[in-house]
Amino acid sequence: MVGLLQLPTLGLNTTRLEFYLKKAKERGCKLLLFGEYVLNPFFKELESFPKSMIREQTSSRLELLKRLSREFDITLVAPIVEIKGNKYYKKIVKISPKSINYYMQQVLINYNHWNEESFFSNPTKELKAPLIFTIDSFKIAVMAGFELHFDKFWEFIRKKRVDLVLLPTASTFDSKIRWQELISTRAFLNNCYILRANRVGDYKDDDIKWHFYGDSMFVNPDGDIEMRLDNRESMLIEPIIKDELTESRRGWGFLAHLKKRGEL
Repeated sequence: MVGLLQLPTLGLNTTRLEFYLKKAKERGCKLLLFGEYVLNPFFKELESFPKSMIREQTSSRLELLKRLSREFDITLVAPIVEIKGNKYYKKIVKISPKSINYYMQQVLINYNHWNEESFFSNPTKELKAPLIFTIDSFKIAVMAGFELHFDKFWEFIRKKRVDLVLLPTASTFDSKIRWQELISTRAFLNNCYILRANRVGDYKDDDIKWHFYGDSMFVNPDGDIEMRLDNRESMLIEPIIKDELTESRRGWGFLAHLKKRGEL
């Protein structure tokens, strides 16, 4: 069983997280995914916070997740904002009961109204594979939501025979249908599960209101949405099944074609 938490930016009260993890543990969940800007404020808010406050917030959130991971024996995956010196970095952390690993987001949004690339100091290098790890013989990858759009990441997914892709996002405005279609298409073409955790809540700046609409979802290897959430705080837990992966890959044969041509 794998799952996700659909949340706004977390406040100081940790009781909610403990409640959700207890329920997840009771259902046999081995992994929980958080959306973007849940452990930290939305990036457009970060400029108004002292760096010392963000640094302390990230540190306390990591300590909380490490404690909860050990207590409930669940692997937790969540985007975080890290500060080194005077620079911000956007990362994803994977916390298991025995270890902690980080993935540095490689491609950042650079639109005029949403320019993470100019705000964060993530290095620009040749693209490499996303973070990949194994739980109960399932090969799992995690990439940042915006990275879904770039084919190079999916070459790595195919070559590494990934079974499940974790996709934390902070999607807003009128993008709901586009994200749904992109996620379903990527799952189908790569015959893998995709677990997408979107955040909820609002942010208001001088010009526009940013509404994060939720719609977190679990998509199977045939590209079908098996479960999705609405726009409220909630949790989703679903099984990933080896036979379903095998049947989808054998039935569509995309990987077999690439292997025959020497492209895998």
